[in-house]
Amino acid sequence: MLKPQTASPKNLSSAVELQVTPVSAFTDNYIWLIHAPSQPRRVVAVDPGDASAVLMTLQDQQLELGGILITHHHADHVGGVLELLSHYNVPIYGPATENIPGEPQRVSDGDTVMLTELGLKFEVLDIPGHTAGHVAYLGHNSLFCGDTLFSAGCGRLFEGTPAQMTTSLSRLSAVPADTRVYCTHEYTLANLCFALTVDPNNQIAKQHFQ
Repeated sequence: MLKPQTASPKNLSSAVELQVTPVSAFTDNYIWLIHAPSQPRRVVAVDPGDASAVLMTLQDQQLELGGILITHHHADHVGGVLELLSHYNVPIYGPATENIPGEPQRVSDGDTVMLTELGLKFEVLDIPGHTAGHVAYLGHNSLFCGDTLFSAGCGRLFEGTPAQMTTSLSRLSAVPADTRVYCTHEYTLANLCFALTVDPNNQIAKQHFQ
């Protein structure tokens, strides 16, 4: 269950604009590499389901892994964790109530992830629906929302309820309007096709589809 909120989520450390590198994995996954503001060659990987794709990018771009953030337990988001940890001794953070490999530091709603050495700071939001313990990381004008929110759509309900997903999406809609949103699948065209099937006169969806 969500903990009571007294205010909308704040976009922590918004003055620092992040450099974020996308890594393609599997058929349509995005793995995000967040560059440390203080050390741009060091990166934090978000939901590294495929270690080989991350390691290849690190090598090609001469980067070094500095940490791992996990939003939920599905294999395509955690499958590369143990292999990455065999190469890099770095901190890993993951949702408190889900089974995450690598002995992560457990986080839940209202916690702050402080990667002080890297100059990174994120607020943790509980956003169940896709899974029961799904979390997001908000900071630096950026939201890493896993499989809860996509371009023109939301995640499938595997463990949570429609009510939980509705509440989670309402929470995400309350973040500052200039927040950059980093989801972890490329479903835009499929989502827009569905949206235009059920709401064919939606001009915004039509424009986005074009």
